[in-house]
Amino acid sequence: QVQLKEFGGGLVQPGGSLTLSCVASGYPFSQHGISWYRKRPGVPRELAAWVSSSGLNTDYPDSTKGRFTVAKDNAKSTATLQMNNLKPEDTAVYYCRRSGTEDWGRGTQVTVSS
Repeated sequence: QVQLKEFGGGLVQPGGSLTLSCVASGYPFSQHGISWYRKRPGVPRELAAWVSSSGLNTDYPDSTKGRFTVAKDNAKSTATLQMNNLKPEDTAVYYCRRSGTEDWGRGTQVTVSS
């Protein structure tokens, strides 16, 4: 069955960096994009980044553009989210999703605090 699992969450100081990974299995990874979402306290779940099936195209909302970088390694069935210059408001549970489906990982907590 389809599985997506996030790794790499943790506690980081403001201004720091963190890289999340999403490892997928159970479907042809190269044929689907990956979306990263986050759920912040008191805020509806929101898109953080998107990468196309090939990995050649990406998109970001204004809140993460310029600080986050999403990538996709089809050979390893893995997508990554590099997060730089983290802010306290980036504190959230981060999820990966197989684009266009309701296949989600269980999420990984990112806390930005001094």
